[in-house]
Amino acid sequence: MTDSIFALSSGAPPAGIGVIRISGPSAGPALIALAGALPPPRHARLSSLTDPRDGALLDRALILWFPGPSTVTGEDLAELHCHGGRAVIAAIEEALSTLPGLRRAEAGEFTRRAFANGRMDLNAVEGLSDLLAAETQQQRRAALLMAEGHFSRRVEDWRRTLLDLSAMTEAALDFSDEDDVPDEGIEARIGQGIQTLADDVEAILAAPSAERLRDGVRVVLAGPPNAGKSTLLNRLVGREAAIVSDIAGTTRDRIEVPAALGGAAFLFMDTAGLRDETSDAIEAIGMERARGALDAADIILWLGPADEAPRADAILLAPQCDRRTDSRPGLRLSAITGEGMPELVALLLDRAARLLPGEGDYALHRRQRDAASLLHTHLASAAVSDDLLIVAELLRQARNAIDQLTGRASTEDMLDHLFSGFCIGK
Repeated sequence: MTDSIFALSSGAPPAGIGVIRISGPSAGPALIALAGALPPPRHARLSSLTDPRDGALLDRALILWFPGPSTVTGEDLAELHCHGGRAVIAAIEEALSTLPGLRRAEAGEFTRRAFANGRMDLNAVEGLSDLLAAETQQQRRAALLMAEGHFSRRVEDWRRTLLDLSAMTEAALDFSDEDDVPDEGIEARIGQGIQTLADDVEAILAAPSAERLRDGVRVVLAGPPNAGKSTLLNRLVGREAAIVSDIAGTTRDRIEVPAALGGAAFLFMDTAGLRDETSDAIEAIGMERARGALDAADIILWLGPADEAPRADAILLAPQCDRRTDSRPGLRLSAITGEGMPELVALLLDRAARLLPGEGDYALHRRQRDAASLLHTHLASAAVSDDLLIVAELLRQARNAIDQLTGRASTEDMLDHLFSGFCIGK
């Protein structure tokens, strides 16, 4: 990359402060063109910014200079901390756009340069993407761990271990007839090392998925018509998301409502009432979709008879206790009066805690899980093989899986899709 890029890296104006970032070989000359001189590296200096075309004053701002390669992008980097008004930002960006070798950044281009220059691997990039989109505290914590490289360091440990095991395997193959041959127990040590590594990868694969953390724990409210599902949904999410009526079969289709409870993301789903038969074709379609939702549910809130619960782990509810006198099994609650609601929320959070990453844990995306699964498959096969030639080949394939995990073997199409989801200033 020989061109340089610039963009507003702070929030959209108007704001108290606007941070404009410049990255690339023209970052230093651009800073000199606007501020007259470079400040000492990594020291902020108050300076007057002028338009290089006519010398007109643009703003008084703090300027910072970060010479590469020890920067977030791996290139020369400059920052202008100016006033955050729309006119100020527009004037400075217009002045920058007139400088040779400088252009506006595309979405995610700063982060892409950090990846290309080895400042971040693909796992850290995905963590940063999740951090920017985080809406709950659990999402923030898990994304921050990934963005700061906790998982990347573990993968790097796997890579180093794989290289050691591969070297030992090659030594056992190439020098088996030499006087300085490794001791006879080397094959056993190779097998034990491979198995230990496979066990570690398997433990990581047991971690919760990032998709569930991002999209929310899927909670399906199900039961017969007029059981109070829609009223309960509205109470849980704190707004009138579903139509409530005394007419049986009011809910014809799935209604999905995201909500956060106790710092965890949930996706609540109201479904059509389930019954044995219906002459209404639309209601029949709604019931079929309701059964599909039940199959994909993480948690089921069942508002019907206990013996008709669709799964053994469904949470049994006895709703409408403010107007029902029967002693049916399940948690007694009323979405109207609020009776039983704190207990239900506590139960949901307890179930969710088993499905989401805990404190200090990270969650894996499908891409990461697929690459780690491939890695585990090669390691598991190598661990049980007694042919060192086959072991050597399986370890080579395992190293390729590591490269997929870090992004060293990623395709341009996948990278384009990932970085396009970033904001311009990232």
